[in-house]
Amino acid sequence: MSALIGWARVSTADQSLDHQIAELKEAGCIKVFSNKHSGAGAKNEEALQQLVDYIRDGDTVVVTKLDRLGRSLRQVLQTIEAIRAKGAELKAIEQPVDTSKQDAFSNAMLHLLGVFAEMERTFIVERTQAGREATGRKGGRPHKLSQEVRGKIIKQFAEGVSKNRLSQEYGVSRLTIKRIVES
Repeated sequence: MSALIGWARVSTADQSLDHQIAELKEAGCIKVFSNKHSGAGAKNEEALQQLVDYIRDGDTVVVTKLDRLGRSLRQVLQTIEAIRAKGAELKAIEQPVDTSKQDAFSNAMLHLLGVFAEMERTFIVERTQAGREATGRKGGRPHKLSQEVRGKIIKQFAEGVSKNRLSQEYGVSRLTIKRIVES
């Protein structure tokens, strides 16, 4: 007996899956798999594998949008191939994607939407990098020690003060001192 199986995903833990899950249940999904990780992440691939392992021949995987399956065209198409290899199909509620239709338009639409999902991901990365460059923050935790203090450490080390003594004086690990003096 075939079934509708839903897949919902958001990129971050603070986003809500509620809207997607409600749409999938309204579409008739008897079970909904969900994930709160980036489409490009390993945890997303693990969760998708659980979905693929669950589905059976004749089932239809339902998503709200194609980009919920992943952020790259390759990942989306690989997931669709894995779904189809199990004898199941894929349908997107908000887009004209239904792999059970074997016509040229459906295949072209599937590939186009995958390309646009990958383009969107590229734009997000570019905007994020531009924002970091504009603010001077490249990511990661801010340095514990200012540039002025780092300069003092380098000078003191050159004058013969040990890494152990510097780490105690400035309240940082010996490894931090090593990184500062070797940079």
